[in-house]
Amino acid sequence: MTGWTLRGGTDPDSANLAALLAHRGFEGLSEALLFGIGGGIGAGYILFQFSHDGGRVVGVGFDNTWQYLGRRVDRTVERLGIAVDRHRTAGGAGAAKRLTAELERGRPCLVWPDRYHVGYWHLPEALDGFGGHSIVVYGESGGRVLVDDRNLAPLTVDRADLDRARARVGTFRNALLVVDDEPREVDVRNAVRAGLADVVEHLGRPSDSFGLPAWRKWGRMMTDERAAKAWPRVFADGVGLTGALLSVWEGVEPAGMTGGNLRPLFADFLDEAAALLDVPALADEAVRWRGIAERWHELAEVALPADVPVLARLRELTAAVANGVARGDEGAEDRATAAAELWELRAAHTAEPPFDGAATGEVFRRTGAALLGLHAAETAAISALAEVRVG
Repeated sequence: MTGWTLRGGTDPDSANLAALLAHRGFEGLSEALLFGIGGGIGAGYILFQFSHDGGRVVGVGFDNTWQYLGRRVDRTVERLGIAVDRHRTAGGAGAAKRLTAELERGRPCLVWPDRYHVGYWHLPEALDGFGGHSIVVYGESGGRVLVDDRNLAPLTVDRADLDRARARVGTFRNALLVVDDEPREVDVRNAVRAGLADVVEHLGRPSDSFGLPAWRKWGRMMTDERAAKAWPRVFADGVGLTGALLSVWEGVEPAGMTGGNLRPLFADFLDEAAALLDVPALADEAVRWRGIAERWHELAEVALPADVPVLARLRELTAAVANGVARGDEGAEDRATAAAELWELRAAHTAEPPFDGAATGEVFRRTGAALLGLHAAETAAISALAEVRVG
């Protein structure tokens, strides 16, 4: 339709930007490279409590400036010196007209739709308006748009659903971005240096919410008996615990919607940076971060143990929905079936987790210990990265 190539990917913003730039003719800008140039990894933890359905959701931030949607994309193109055209409007008619005009010109667009309204994740109504990550819209035919959400086969969405999804959340209502530059050589080396400096500076901050101390805070909250947000207090009655633990697993592992802990992608960036800058020490740091990624996987296994049948099934169903999205329209029926069972099973265990108090305490203890270990490991790794001289 537009010569668009589906490439898959891990991190939505970096994968989508890599696809947009490759489509435009920019060469040699991989997802991992763009991820690092934008600032790479981050750290953040928030425990959300919802009164309307008893839900408890753990928000975990694994990318730089994760709390500011779209900021990494802006930083990445600015560091590369690539011109983009951004468009925002409060009006739905104007937003739809602009998207149509760009598609007719053959210009794929980065947009930020609400996941509930875009439809293919099959989320419950309780998540209406909770937002979502970026996707690329690259074509339209017969009232449906072709979208790229790291899927590996064509995925289409009803145009009316997409327009409604784009307008749903005020903070990024109807946002649109297109690459507005001709293919040319860009200063990748200096952009990489800027990205490395950014991640070191960002994760060196003392913030308990948006820096590495967030892991230490979270670890302590797993066993604290006094703080209002301490897990033994929040989950004393078991309400919402199953969903909270699943959100931890889904956030950490790549089986969810947003790419998991992203430490392997950062390691790939460090390998590419080592070659580009001729700094072998960066490749040594890549090895360190792959080891840290494995520790995050171990934490996910502890937080949502697969030896509990209900939890194992929740894991399978979560992964099945994501796999169905990756398969595009061909996976529509399978992901819808998996999502229906997933949310039914989650609802059945909202009020009472599928294990007793002693097992809950053990999950809290082991998860907390893993988080404190990860805080120490990532703090040491950032300190080591800060010592690498990159010119």
